[in-house]
Amino acid sequence: MSSAAARFATAADNASSEAQSLVMDMRKALNSMKSLAVDFERAGKPDKVKQLEEEVLELMASYEDCAHLAEAVKDVPGAYQLSDQATDFKKLIEAEVNKVKGTSRVSGDSQRLLRQFREAVWDVHHAGQPMPGDEQEDVVMTSTQSIILNIKCPITMKPVIELSNPVRCQDCRHIYDKDAIIDYIRRNKAPKCPVAGCPKVLPHVARINCDSYLLMEIEELRSSGPGATNASDVEDILDDEEDLVDDDEDGDN
Repeated sequence: MSSAAARFATAADNASSEAQSLVMDMRKALNSMKSLAVDFERAGKPDKVKQLEEEVLELMASYEDCAHLAEAVKDVPGAYQLSDQATDFKKLIEAEVNKVKGTSRVSGDSQRLLRQFREAVWDVHHAGQPMPGDEQEDVVMTSTQSIILNIKCPITMKPVIELSNPVRCQDCRHIYDKDAIIDYIRRNKAPKCPVAGCPKVLPHVARINCDSYLLMEIEELRSSGPGATNASDVEDILDDEEDLVDDDEDGDN
């Protein structure tokens, strides 16, 4: 790889990391807005709940755009073709974003987050009852279920929220300490996932990595315990997002 290509790849990684940080802030805001909506529902303020849900829908659209961008930007260096003519990087990025939209889990993830918001509000007065439109036998449990499948590394038994270098198997979705799982794979022939009851044979180490959502999901698990983000922080997070959008618009002019 040439020095120019290396700088290009580094710039793309940095841009992706910045977008990913914003995505994490948005998810924190969504969780805090959910808690605030529950408080409003308990206080008998349905208008406030409705207003908050409208704001959640707006934030969700920005969340999807930013999450798609975070994934797509990383692929731009590979799609770039050296040419005598000036490259239209805006078109190049848009093309990568469109590719990502076809394969990304972002849309399903955002729908799950929206359903969690609505279920939390519904459960204030209707706990245990299906939401309108749900059949009792068809209620999907995964909407409120944590995406984190195991809360401890099965090898070190260290909580995943304390792992300094967590990785996840892309096949069975279990999480491990990176050094521990690599050593485990090297010491065993055709090793099975060390999580009790998991039948998956671990794939090549290339498919055991820290995917773009793992750190975000671990942070959500961490913040769901004592000291979780206070609902009053929502306004600050949204203000930061508006400032970033304003900066982008100024840069385009």
